[in-house]
Amino acid sequence: MVPESTTRRRMLALSGVAAVSGIAGCSAFSGGDEGENPNETDNEGNDTNETSETDDTNETDAGNETEEDNSTDEGNESDDTEGGYSLSVTVETGDGDPIEGATVWLEGDQLADGDAPEEAGDAGNETTANETRNETGANETGSGNETASGGDTDTSGEYESETGGDGTVEFTGIADGEYTVLASAEEYADNQETIEIDGDDAETTVPLEEGGSDLAVETEYNSREEYAQPGDSFDDFEDLSAWSITEGNAEEDTDVSFTGSQSVRMYTEEEGANMVIERALESDNPDLTDLDFSMAVRTTTPNNIAVELRFVDVYGSARTYQLRSITYRGDDPGWFRISPGVVAEDEYPPEMDFLSTLEVRVHHTGEEAEVWVDDIRTHDQPDSGYVILSWDDGTRGFYDEASPLHDEYGVNAAQSVVRQWIIGGREDVMTRGELLERQEAGDQIVGHGSHLRLGEMNPDELRDTIETDKQFKVNSGFENANFLTFPHNDFDATVLDIVSDYYYAGGFNQSGNTNLTGVYGFDPLVLPRTIGYDLATCKECVDIAAKYNQCTILNFHDFDLDNTINGGEYEEFLQYITNTDNVEVITFDDLWQMRTENH
Repeated sequence: MVPESTTRRRMLALSGVAAVSGIAGCSAFSGGDEGENPNETDNEGNDTNETSETDDTNETDAGNETEEDNSTDEGNESDDTEGGYSLSVTVETGDGDPIEGATVWLEGDQLADGDAPEEAGDAGNETTANETRNETGANETGSGNETASGGDTDTSGEYESETGGDGTVEFTGIADGEYTVLASAEEYADNQETIEIDGDDAETTVPLEEGGSDLAVETEYNSREEYAQPGDSFDDFEDLSAWSITEGNAEEDTDVSFTGSQSVRMYTEEEGANMVIERALESDNPDLTDLDFSMAVRTTTPNNIAVELRFVDVYGSARTYQLRSITYRGDDPGWFRISPGVVAEDEYPPEMDFLSTLEVRVHHTGEEAEVWVDDIRTHDQPDSGYVILSWDDGTRGFYDEASPLHDEYGVNAAQSVVRQWIIGGREDVMTRGELLERQEAGDQIVGHGSHLRLGEMNPDELRDTIETDKQFKVNSGFENANFLTFPHNDFDATVLDIVSDYYYAGGFNQSGNTNLTGVYGFDPLVLPRTIGYDLATCKECVDIAAKYNQCTILNFHDFDLDNTINGGEYEEFLQYITNTDNVEVITFDDLWQMRTENH
């Protein structure tokens, strides 16, 4: 509830946040009448235009004919008129010893279509997923974004294979042209060579020096268990005497809890009715100045709901922290921690050391809603606000248009890349070599879950997909790829459990409106993002991050899509960030370091 204006103070909400109508009376903590207030929170960011895909887990050798003896027969004439030429690549140590099991990629503009890996055939239109706010139906906006396949001309490609016992692998069916050969092996630093095919078979050697990335396929620990309860306890819901029900229904639940013996279950069967519980704070007089907050949440209705923590001081001024979106599809993501960002504050900010009440609010637009809450905790704030520029799908649009702007303004991006699209040589995504180039420039390359609907897969299939995807990141030399972006914002409790074996952090909840997070209290695998479809919303996110020392993760795809601001607006946005005090552009790795060091 937003308080009525007084003669001393006037309420001013941040744009994009609807006011909540008056409380429908209070009741003891044994139930209450459901409120009649409609849900003010939009169902923003619905992922649309998804293409059904199969889980190609063994794609790395597709189309790469490798001789079993891994040797080159110099007397064997190649078919240079129909099959193209062959290239023999040997990977060895600095001392000249062969490296078995090294991964070798061949990238170039003239790879023969007939030998392209099978994954090239599934080059769908996923990059056109229109995630702008209030989109509820599939929006087939793929104009200009269809990837050529079949009879169309594909002017780029990539081969991948592994070396045999003599450290050699052979690629066949190669046309004349210049190619980049990249090699990677565990415990060695990556290297690459340039080779030209000019009317004959060729061979090259790529030496690797000891060293390499610390990235591993499996995590050393479960980050969600390790960092489940950051900060200091504020209310564990073991004693509900200070709480009352002001809208909807609520009850203590001793069968479901995040910590301790019970939680609070908030529920309603009335469409669009909000649920609110309230705790009196005046007698406790806590000083919550310069703190962020987190709370454990579980819901069986994750679609179309938003969860709030709202603090009101003794003068009636309020500040609201809100997570605007959970997940679009899963039925039950299990317990997860939210550290919601600020979405509204009165013109005169509340005095956080002179508070009257704390409200836990759940908004929803569905036919019914069920949410458990537990374990509210407090967290110190960092010294500044932060911005993460998150680009999905590794599009060529970023490489051609956005990356020069990033270099000009000296800011980094986080690239969520799709394994089979890179291997398949999709012409609308960056090659592995280009991604390594961007990594060298300071970008962080992270996973995108093979762009499959993870929540719809059985556990064995899901684990195989996630493990294969992570192995690809290790083999590719993507040094800080311990982060995963859930494709289509599709996750549930099983997905979170399996993903935690391979990734330390990621998410995301996506919203078309401001959807920030505290820096020190978020669930490692359930981070929220804001869709960067609107320049004003992007700027507002930066303003909030700077004012409240929180983090905004802004999500982009391609300048040609409705879910991403255009190139001119993006340059204006980067300039806006540069000109805003108390805010810094970081990567997920930077955010994770702060989260773990300040646990």
